[in-house]
Amino acid sequence: MAELNTQRADSAVVPKKGNSILRFLNSKKIVPYIFVFPFLVSFTVLTLYPAIQAIMMSFQRILPGQVEFIGLQNYQRIFNQAFYKALSNTTIYMVLTVLILITVPIILAILLDSKLVRFKTFFRSALFIPALTSIVVAGVIFRLVFSESDLAIANQVVGFFGIDPISWQFNAWSGMLIMVMLSSWRWMGVNVLYFLAGLQNVPKELYESAEIDGANMFQKFIHVTLPFLKPIIIFVTTISIIGGFRVFEESYVIWQGNSPGNIGLTLVGLLYQQGIQQNDMGFGAAIGVVLLIIIFIVSMIYLLLTGAFKRGDE
Repeated sequence: MAELNTQRADSAVVPKKGNSILRFLNSKKIVPYIFVFPFLVSFTVLTLYPAIQAIMMSFQRILPGQVEFIGLQNYQRIFNQAFYKALSNTTIYMVLTVLILITVPIILAILLDSKLVRFKTFFRSALFIPALTSIVVAGVIFRLVFSESDLAIANQVVGFFGIDPISWQFNAWSGMLIMVMLSSWRWMGVNVLYFLAGLQNVPKELYESAEIDGANMFQKFIHVTLPFLKPIIIFVTTISIIGGFRVFEESYVIWQGNSPGNIGLTLVGLLYQQGIQQNDMGFGAAIGVVLLIIIFIVSMIYLLLTGAFKRGDE
């Protein structure tokens, strides 16, 4: 009996290896790194490593079975007429989509959050459906709606106002209109949900206080709603700027990468043409690096102007 008690005491004194590992993993210093580790792995494999490889490729001439370092020659080739056209189209597209995808979702979110609208859950779900729709299917539908045929829906609408049929896909302004409408239709519901979430953080007492002070609806929107929505506006605008410069699908599904007169050519479309279709991977990588720099500079300027880097107490 004494020997049995001694063995039990010894086993109680010696800590189990499994318990020590669990205590180590559950410690406050280790747990944050465990949760961040999957993101770090995915970021390194899917973002950081491809970015480094693209930068290296931009200084090379890559042919089947042959890689040659050529310095800055790829960057010297970038600044041509096609690049300036793609940059112009992309910038116009980015500005228009940012304006539409910020102002309209805010108005829709306020309406859906008010007592004036019934069946709010239905409308919120319906607005989110376009984001789940395949861009290929949506592109085919938009091509049919805005085709040059007299029977196309868009031409029937303008014909109701006495306007002659328009070749929507062969004019610069109408081609840009199609891309902007497709993008706005696709992402409108997502941004509405962002702003709806932000409206839930606005204290109702502030609206009541503003009403007591005699503020009208516009004044309550300017002085109460917008300050609380500022972080959401900055976030949505930033991702809209990035998405605007990265536009490719909207142009490709409408023109299959061959728009007349390059009216639908974008920076990513130019990258696809040179890097994939022309098999000039080094030149395509250089275009991608320039695009990355443009997005970074524009995003940083916007964040600095909006004070996004300032602390809350400043």
